[in-house]
Amino acid sequence: MNRLTLKLSLGAAAAMVLAGNAMAQVKIAYIDPLSGGAATIGEHGLKHLQFLVEGINAKGGVIGGQKLEAVAYDNKGSPQESLVQVQKAIDAGVRFITQGNGSGAAIAISEFVAKYNERNPGKEVLYFNYAAVDPALTNEKCSYWHFRWDANSDIKMAALTNFMLDKKEIKKVYIIGQDYSFGHAVRNAANTMLKAKRADIQIVGDELHPLLKITDFAPYVAKIKASGADSVITGNWGNDMSLLLKAAADAGLQVNWYTYYAGGAGGPTAIKQTGLDHRVYQISEWHTNVPAPEMESFADAFLKKYGGASQQGWWYLRMKNQMEMFADALNKAKSADPKKVAAVLADMKYKNSLGAEVYMRPTDHSLFQDMYISSFGSGTKHDEEKTGWGWKTIGVIKAQDTVVPTTCKMNVPS
Repeated sequence: MNRLTLKLSLGAAAAMVLAGNAMAQVKIAYIDPLSGGAATIGEHGLKHLQFLVEGINAKGGVIGGQKLEAVAYDNKGSPQESLVQVQKAIDAGVRFITQGNGSGAAIAISEFVAKYNERNPGKEVLYFNYAAVDPALTNEKCSYWHFRWDANSDIKMAALTNFMLDKKEIKKVYIIGQDYSFGHAVRNAANTMLKAKRADIQIVGDELHPLLKITDFAPYVAKIKASGADSVITGNWGNDMSLLLKAAADAGLQVNWYTYYAGGAGGPTAIKQTGLDHRVYQISEWHTNVPAPEMESFADAFLKKYGGASQQGWWYLRMKNQMEMFADALNKAKSADPKKVAAVLADMKYKNSLGAEVYMRPTDHSLFQDMYISSFGSGTKHDEEKTGWGWKTIGVIKAQDTVVPTTCKMNVPS
């Protein structure tokens, strides 16, 4: 081989290395319902993830220029199917997984990932939970490989019941929820906290219904109406929330609603149909009328690109926290090794787009952040789903006031 040929060969090899580095990607699997009764929620969550990935990549990516890539897997809302999709993702070389819709699926994924990592040292996988809020996930079922970016259901119920504490007009409450782990957690917390804080309130109904299988909530609304309830507490999400509110509108049910997820797909439209101006409340980490220029600009950009005909806007500040903290952890670890990334995330503090500090608790991998109680109605700057109504802050719970004890006995790998 002459010197010219050698130089050409070395140049070609260098070009291949540079091309390989430019194409290097850190993949994150999105495993949520993309079909079935929760598809509208799952599809919109995927748009959130894609928008975040696009933004991080536009700023130069991670670890010196590598790009993030979101890969979608449809779990059909099923815990069993979730595990099939997790295995598919792992087989495809994905080592970071995110999911949020359904605590049943979340528990299944967390347990699967923990067992997989135990059997496959050096090939670990991390699970980022952006919305599944069963308290068990960061208590008795906690795992080093699981990180949650949302407040658990007990924290949310504590905020709602504290808000209800001084509302003496509340006399009779109806509790309705979905029949699975999260629904049971909401139900138990509502009963326990109401009895402790407002023993004078009469609980006139307490029932669970099949998860994402009810197409007509008219019979349930009839029971609420017959009970004489003046208020309803529900953790329903997806179609189970929007269809419940729609049935309430059709029946002319005039009650106050205390919810976790009334702002999901179709919820704002259904609330407007009820005519209950600022009588539907939600507990969340953010809403579109929280005054924060950076977040307002971000949400506007998302709405323009991904809002679609229904004009569904940005929902999850927690997913933004998750992905920005993930990118920061990748850069600080200078590696996409899940074990190294987990070590950085475990006690990370981060200033979010509202200018507030959030932090991950190392003992159970729970993120703590400010929480907002808001009502939906007229007279707001930003509306939802072209209704002319939007969310208005009623109360703010600071991050330090959301901290609850944990029973987590975390097994930290060596």
